[in-house]
Amino acid sequence: MDFDSREIVVTGGTGALGTAMVSALLERGAICHVPWRTKEQAARFPHRDHDRVRLIENIDLADEKNVARLYGGVTKLWASIHIAGGFAMAPIAATDKHAFVAQIEMNLVSCFLCCRAAVAAMAAGGAGGRIVNVSARPSLEPRLGAGMTAYATSKAAVAAFTQALAQEVVDQDILVNAVAPSTLDTPANRKAMPKADFGKWANLDDVAATILFLASPANRVTRGAIVPVYGRS
Repeated sequence: MDFDSREIVVTGGTGALGTAMVSALLERGAICHVPWRTKEQAARFPHRDHDRVRLIENIDLADEKNVARLYGGVTKLWASIHIAGGFAMAPIAATDKHAFVAQIEMNLVSCFLCCRAAVAAMAAGGAGGRIVNVSARPSLEPRLGAGMTAYATSKAAVAAFTQALAQEVVDQDILVNAVAPSTLDTPANRKAMPKADFGKWANLDDVAATILFLASPANRVTRGAIVPVYGRS
């Protein structure tokens, strides 16, 4: 899985899974374009000074102009990995229209706009490419979305969108897939659920390795997949 000098966009790259993803890509020679929203995100990102990391500031991924600015800075895009998103847990009685639409914006609209820009960039390059989205376990097992219906709906839409897009762009040698994590083993999740069995959660490096393959030139046939990355949970 050689990414030598290949340009990759990683949204959510300053987060826990995103950092693991960027680390894996840098180890294999990639050039990583990583957008951020706040100075705090950029300041804590361990790869901010790496010579093959391009940090792009003040990017709202649900805004078309911002997304165009992000992808406009990429010379020749090989892969686009969409980790950015948001989570909200609340019963439907406590979920108003604003909260529901916020989940759609953060998870589905951002994914749609980034995929749209990535497809255009890859088509212009003429060499194909790879797109990997991040859905969630409730997209494959909707009953697990009880108590978080807005989140589950937005992630299920990401899964459906991934499959439809994969079929649409396959003739351009653009392979589109998604992963569907269960609970990720992150410091934030450990703090939020201190009594959980962390050993059953999905390890960040392992999830990143799955994404790495799907985004790599070594992946020649897998498209339209929503790959479960559950760990032992």
